[in-house]
Amino acid sequence: MRTRGPVAPVAPPYEARVPDNGPVLEMTREEFEELVAEALDRIPPELTRLMDNVAVFVEDEPPADDPELLGLYEGTPLTDRGEWYAGVLPDRITVYRGPTLRMCATREEVVEETEVTVVHEIAHHFGIDDARLHALGYG
Repeated sequence: MRTRGPVAPVAPPYEARVPDNGPVLEMTREEFEELVAEALDRIPPELTRLMDNVAVFVEDEPPADDPELLGLYEGTPLTDRGEWYAGVLPDRITVYRGPTLRMCATREEVVEETEVTVVHEIAHHFGIDDARLHALGYG
């Protein structure tokens, strides 16, 4: 699970006003989905070959109980799977567009934050916990 850090100010031409939320970077869902796809493409092939039974989704907003959530991994990490693991639904990685856009001031920051979030959630698929990810700089 990845949550956002401090919110940076936004400068034109990417500025839009959202009631009670200040300036927010504008980016269509399709543009954001493309950034997630590009982040996935940058994962080394030797790692993507090891990924098993996992699907990646983009949602506009996280659950109401965690509005600053940038990404979420739901499933059984590869390190916890055993002989019993068969016929189950895919693990789910979700990247949230709204909080990412609210915390970034530029498109370049969105690209960077999206890549960090994708790597963070894929690491959970490989069984790496938040404490280790923070130590590695992906927190």
